[in-house]
Amino acid sequence: KVPFTFRVPGRDDQEAEGEGWPAALADFPLGQWIADARRFYARGDMDEGRVEQLEKLGMVWSHFDVAWEEGLAAARGWAAEAGHLLAPLDATYQGYRVGIWLKNARAAARKAQVIEQRRAGGLPVESVAGALSDERREQLGDIDPSWCPAWPVEWQRCFHLVRLHLEAGGELPTEPGEVVHQGEDLGRWVRSVGLGWDKLSTVQQWMCEQVLGIEPAAEDERPPLRRTQADKWAMNYEAAKQFFEREGHLRVPRKHVEWIAVGGDVSGGSGEKQEVRELGLGAWIGNQRSRAATLSPERVELLSAIGMRWT
Repeated sequence: KVPFTFRVPGRDDQEAEGEGWPAALADFPLGQWIADARRFYARGDMDEGRVEQLEKLGMVWSHFDVAWEEGLAAARGWAAEAGHLLAPLDATYQGYRVGIWLKNARAAARKAQVIEQRRAGGLPVESVAGALSDERREQLGDIDPSWCPAWPVEWQRCFHLVRLHLEAGGELPTEPGEVVHQGEDLGRWVRSVGLGWDKLSTVQQWMCEQVLGIEPAAEDERPPLRRTQADKWAMNYEAAKQFFEREGHLRVPRKHVEWIAVGGDVSGGSGEKQEVRELGLGAWIGNQRSRAATLSPERVELLSAIGMRWT
């Protein structure tokens, strides 16, 4: 892997004498000679004997192969220090941007998986360009079998770090800021796993439950669901209906506040506790009137049915 601009040190260069370069090779453009050899090889113009001679010296025929070997070496070095190959995007090793390199390798590996799935299903494959070869996937898998998970790398990295923390004798972190390792807040991650349990795949759930001992959050631990804009509109509409049924019109003062019970039922038989909400009905009615042109026909019809005056 000789840089293209490399030349053998000159006769008067102390480096040449120190490294044992023959005097006859002084100033020889070795980088250019290697590049020419690669070009001859690619055209099929190189004698087999010369091919064998160069390969015994470790010749890398493709520039793409050179780039791969450099990235692979950086990945090995980074993994040796971090204990895994789930590097964040900004990760570097001795100046090499190993995080970006791994991101690109994962994209190529996933493309290879898609191609394999299409072939297995008898579907056509337009191109295999950019797909990672089996050999290269194996090379990365030898460093870390979980290097290319089916879910986000960030999730797998936190899982791995929590597992290492437990194996070292630590307790499962459950609060944000409790344990931070390699820049990851493990307590925050554990908490998010429990709260987002239903969004995990079956495999992820099994890993968290059986390997780490994480359980889904109980109902009373979950934050209240955020209401959508449609939910909010429906609640204000119910308040408007309540006002109309009581007053017989929908001429609501701008500052009027309407109290409305949500959840449960009148008899309490559902077991769900009712909640009383305070809604600024007057302001809401004014907003609906000013936005009449952008309201859906269904909403216009609903409000008109309970006495809405649009002008």
